[in-house]
Amino acid sequence: MNIYVGNLSWNLKDQDLQNLFASYGEVASAKIVSDKFTNRSKGFGFVEMANDDEAKTAIDALNGTEVDGRNIVVNESRPKEGGSSGGYKKKSFGSGGYKGGGGGYRDRGGY
Repeated sequence: MNIYVGNLSWNLKDQDLQNLFASYGEVASAKIVSDKFTNRSKGFGFVEMANDDEAKTAIDALNGTEVDGRNIVVNESRPKEGGSSGGYKKKSFGSGGYKGGGGGYRDRGGY
């Protein structure tokens, strides 16, 4: 099961997250998401546990508990709904440029 862990302290590392969940069962992976430019924690991460029962026990036990001065949010990770909301998406600029924008580099007349 994939578990979302939010409201994390920026001081925590992947290993801290793994250690937090290890007492509830086997942790397949633990990753705190960080900004790709600054490498600073974004304050949330994901833990993957092999056994769903152990994962549910960990969720129930850890949700709302204080870790490094912050009350963490722990729940089952669900896929994003919609598909076009949030995050960086690869955009195609190859067909038609900017739409509805009258001007810019495509309108060469009058410059």
